[in-house]
Amino acid sequence: MSNILVVIPARGGSKGIPRKNLRLLAGKPLIYYSIKTALKSKFNLDVYVSSEDDEILNTAIQFGAKTHKRSKLIADDKSTLDPVIYACYQHAKTAENKDYDYIITMQPTSPLLKTSSLDVAIKKVLQNKGIETILSAKDSTHLSWRKEDGQFVPNYQKRVNRQYLTPNFTETGGFFITRRDIITKNNRIGKQVELHILSNGEEIDIDTYEDWNICEYHIQKKHILFVVTGNNKVGLGHVYNTLLIANDILNHKISFLVDKDSQLAFDKIASKNYPVYLQQHENIIDDIKQYQPDVIINDRLDTTESYIENLKELSLKVINFEDLGLGAKKADLVINAIYPEKNVLKNHYFGHKYFVLRDEFIYSKQKQVESKISHILITFGGVDPNNYTKKVLTTINEYCKNNNITITIITGFGYNKYDTLREFNQLDHIKIKKNVNNISAYMLQADLIFTSAGRTIFEISSIGTPAIVMAQNKRELTHFFANSQFGFLNLGLGYTTSNEELYSNFIELVESHESRVRMNELMMKNNLKTGRDSVIKLIQKSIN
Repeated sequence: MSNILVVIPARGGSKGIPRKNLRLLAGKPLIYYSIKTALKSKFNLDVYVSSEDDEILNTAIQFGAKTHKRSKLIADDKSTLDPVIYACYQHAKTAENKDYDYIITMQPTSPLLKTSSLDVAIKKVLQNKGIETILSAKDSTHLSWRKEDGQFVPNYQKRVNRQYLTPNFTETGGFFITRRDIITKNNRIGKQVELHILSNGEEIDIDTYEDWNICEYHIQKKHILFVVTGNNKVGLGHVYNTLLIANDILNHKISFLVDKDSQLAFDKIASKNYPVYLQQHENIIDDIKQYQPDVIINDRLDTTESYIENLKELSLKVINFEDLGLGAKKADLVINAIYPEKNVLKNHYFGHKYFVLRDEFIYSKQKQVESKISHILITFGGVDPNNYTKKVLTTINEYCKNNNITITIITGFGYNKYDTLREFNQLDHIKIKKNVNNISAYMLQADLIFTSAGRTIFEISSIGTPAIVMAQNKRELTHFFANSQFGFLNLGLGYTTSNEELYSNFIELVESHESRVRMNELMMKNNLKTGRDSVIKLIQKSIN
């Protein structure tokens, strides 16, 4: 077993950032991070802080380090680290009554260094006795310049893309591992040198307030894992909702996990270039453990009590969307924009003012209701499992054809019943669009919309176009927003609504400009455009 000494030099007289080593970074003194990283090493390191400052030394003791009172002769701006490290090494040899095989310098200005990176470097030097020094570095390969005789001169022969330049590396303060026969009062580096390249923030040294802010961001950054359901049965509303939320969270790491029945959701999320994983274990909790998140955001319908309890046992923050299950009572935050809640519970927020609108609806113009209907829009979400598209089209086609009314059909990502629409493909007044990116423009152009009772009703309401709603399933019947109070004509379960009932309601709205104006007025009373901002603030507050 090798004896290894860590020396953390921490001068009290830093000028760039006064009292830098004791300033709080994300709630802890800067010196805390290097001490913690070293003490967690599997190589049982002796960790010493060297300083001329008693306050720094006392703080170091509180965090588990041993100390060396540095001579003021080697504690000014001009002093290099070589004599500082050597002096602490000599002190530790006596104090610990042991000699050391390796001496590691770790500067407190590298708070993002991981213990795993330190241990990899230690293992490498222990396994290769020919290495005299191994130190942390970062890749600094760029088109760079130097100054010679008052002139700027390039450090390259030819301007090429970065990957074709000769690699260039810069030392960081993370660690400097030296074999004991190399270290002297004036030297810590041998002839056989290895570099350990750091990245992903570990390479950052704090020299300026800007560096400090970047480190603060990295330390506070959390891994948020969205656990989502999306398939032909439940549709893709959960997917679209979580993609919007993920897009607004810029200060944390984001990834997605979809259950084993949600290949459709996987494909949609992957198309947006987010990291996404498909459930591999029988119990999805085992998948969640594998990705080591800090926060779980569930958008997968009702959760069970045991599922949330398992997440809480992993010390995870849990946020749920559209959850009426028993698990919702144990979550840290629940947001139900679509479903009403009977009980008033802490950290539960429900109602249309918490709906997450897409950008295109936030910035869209609002509908001015015309006296005559010229455009009909049929759109039943990402999947339309009951093929209401065909049902509505069959019912209203003849009337629209005879009255010069254009019908636009917009199908979603998971719609797979195009063969049933084949007879309508060649008709001039019918246009079929697949998975459009600007559906708000079509909603604004339409005079009347046919849709299901999902998230689309909120988008329609934000624009104000009169709409006839047909629920896809019994759960959609509980969507309290899709009713006359908020400006919708709701026909209930679409598959129990006869074509005759559908037709008569359609004609009634077509012929009543007054009714359509009233629907528009009721929709415009709902301020939906602030909901997204409210939801993001709730999530950030819960996480922080």
